[in-house]
Amino acid sequence: MKSDDRSCALYGGNKPRKLEFVIGHALARGSRHLVTSGGLGTHHGLATAILGRAAGLTTSLVLVYQPITEEVRESLGLAAAWGAEMVYGRNVPGAAIQSLRVLAASSLRGDRPYLVMAGGSSPRGDLGFVSAGLELGEQVRAGLLPEPAEIWVTVGTGGTAAGLVVGLKLAGLRTRLRGVLVTDILPPSPASLARAARAVLRLLRRMDPEIPMLRIGPEDFPLDRSQLGAGYGAPTEAGASAAAVATEQGVRLDLTYTAKCLAALREAARCGTLATGPVVFWNTLSSIDVSGTAPLDPTQAVLPRAIARVIGENP
Repeated sequence: MKSDDRSCALYGGNKPRKLEFVIGHALARGSRHLVTSGGLGTHHGLATAILGRAAGLTTSLVLVYQPITEEVRESLGLAAAWGAEMVYGRNVPGAAIQSLRVLAASSLRGDRPYLVMAGGSSPRGDLGFVSAGLELGEQVRAGLLPEPAEIWVTVGTGGTAAGLVVGLKLAGLRTRLRGVLVTDILPPSPASLARAARAVLRLLRRMDPEIPMLRIGPEDFPLDRSQLGAGYGAPTEAGASAAAVATEQGVRLDLTYTAKCLAALREAARCGTLATGPVVFWNTLSSIDVSGTAPLDPTQAVLPRAIARVIGENP
């Protein structure tokens, strides 16, 4: 397992790798306000609020519906405790309209708002996982692990997978990526992931033309769709089983993302379709406890009325 759950002391997982570059760019532009979107239980939104606050920036989260679980409730309470403004957009079109309203109001205040794409997935944000691929290459060369035959990773917005493929190729590794799709909300495809990876490479080559051209295509992004279940955020029996097995090994997974990835890996092992050679499960969930360091008590944090109404029901 690649323990990205400890990638950053403030908040772990895959989000800080992307936000390192995104928040850096926002600061360079003189922005004082971050605006981003995600599901009600968005880990990306929580990470943006925490890391943005550490950089002196305020954060607005525009949220869309996902099935209400205890994980969702916990994430909402933490986001409120960390000072995030939360706006309910209900669905993707509604979130787009609400995001424009938040950006306009922030601009009128003179905050020079910075729009952070969902999941932090953009050519600039995906640089974080180019770095992660190079990091893995250094660890292989240092003898800390054998060169993996496969890396299994969750695919939501897809930026983690796109950047990682570029990084692995630049590191000279022959490792293949296996993505596990966990969203039916604007889901990426192998073709769109390849385009995103090529966009990252173009950005890198603008910074340094000596970076080599790479051949990147849809074949670099095989996607396992078997664990989606009823849709984004909907728990599955296989995911719950995978999370329980991980808990026995001292590893915490969430039912929206990482448990579904491990469930797909376990099924491939059962069916004999794993690659021959070492296989790495890339844990993208934060294991950092951010409740004790939050400015407010998460259990006492007040949610906006529209969001409180939604989580009070359970469709």
